[in-house]
Amino acid sequence: MRRDDSIPAIATQLRYAQLCRKHLEEKGILDTRFRLQKLADATVALPVLSARVPELTLGVLQHSVAPGSTCTITHIQSPVPSKKSSVRSSQQQLEEALRGLVERGGEVWSEELGRDLPQSWKRHGDLAILGEATFRQPVWKILEPELWEAVASTLGVKRVARMGRVSTDGFRTPTVTLLRGQDGWVQHVDNGIRYEFDVTKCMFSSGNITEKLRIASFNCSGETVVDLYAGIGYFTLPYLVHAGASFVHACEWNPHAVNALRRNLELNGAAQRCQVHQGDNRQLSLCDVADRVNLGLIPSSEEGWPTACRLLKRETGGVLHIHQNVSSHPQKPDPALLLQNLCLQEVCDPSSPAGKAACDSDTADSRESALGLHCRDSMRITVKAEWQAWSKAAACRIAALLLEIKGQPWRTHVLHMEHVKSYAPHVDHIVLDLECRPT
Repeated sequence: MRRDDSIPAIATQLRYAQLCRKHLEEKGILDTRFRLQKLADATVALPVLSARVPELTLGVLQHSVAPGSTCTITHIQSPVPSKKSSVRSSQQQLEEALRGLVERGGEVWSEELGRDLPQSWKRHGDLAILGEATFRQPVWKILEPELWEAVASTLGVKRVARMGRVSTDGFRTPTVTLLRGQDGWVQHVDNGIRYEFDVTKCMFSSGNITEKLRIASFNCSGETVVDLYAGIGYFTLPYLVHAGASFVHACEWNPHAVNALRRNLELNGAAQRCQVHQGDNRQLSLCDVADRVNLGLIPSSEEGWPTACRLLKRETGGVLHIHQNVSSHPQKPDPALLLQNLCLQEVCDPSSPAGKAACDSDTADSRESALGLHCRDSMRITVKAEWQAWSKAAACRIAALLLEIKGQPWRTHVLHMEHVKSYAPHVDHIVLDLECRPT
């Protein structure tokens, strides 16, 4: 008599078991939820999905796959789950834990509740941040606070928060709600730099890591740098810790970010080489102090361009690192229009070697070379026409601002264009390194 907990299988001799297993798996017949099992007669049972295995399959196994073997239909008693099926994903573990919580609370589990669970989450140390579109059903409110204790236990954290939409308060404050735990302070380490911040008060952009690494590779020895949009120190700290800047002026108007910035400067031993300016950087009283100005604000830092021009040293000038989201079009640009966009006219000093080379070049390769548009590892990247057009307009605008503010002509020269990341559809976050020198 066959027991109710048995499963169908094909039995064969031990020396043929792996050949048969491979064939059955390729044909989709093997039941991979369970392990192979040795039987009392020294044969091996291979679990299959149905007891009604075609006679043709048995014939193929015995005559083609494993000639000389004997294959028969049998059953495995008390099958053992395979290692693969025993490993449950975090999502599966979470669903199992919360299903039990719901049913113990006298509620009925449903597919709708299953779809309301998070499929992914961000983790900062012992704090997990869930997505906005989770736990929206009314039953979850009834199960608090046991709900968040179960979530924390299953995810292996002590604190749980849920992400909301970014606030329109001018500070881009994240509307993160702490669901379990006393505070939202977390630590993040990038390239040996420690960042601490309150996730309920400040945002952290991990997508800017390539630009932080690029800044860390700069040689800023002897330079004074102004970071116009410092935040919690995303770029301020790489300038101080790795690039070796002599001094950094860090400007930030979000008081919560300023608190984190001061804390991070102390944590990384850089507080003595940095002055924090809290408030609107357009009201900054500094001028003629910077060898380098970082304008790390997207979608556009254009409101800060006049301030950046005022900050550059009058006698020697310096470099602006201008962040911008640039929209692109999927259609192929007109080469003649591209060449026209590349010609830096009037205030952009087309008589300079770089400007003249850009205007006189006939090929895309030489134009990109003239403008210094290449990767950090000297491998040339594909530079979109829209990036080039925007860089030309930015260079001209900056030159005009410098003439107005400084009272004399300045030359602007594109040193490099860095692609940080892409947004869909057809929007790229780029950084323009623009050299600005008085003539």
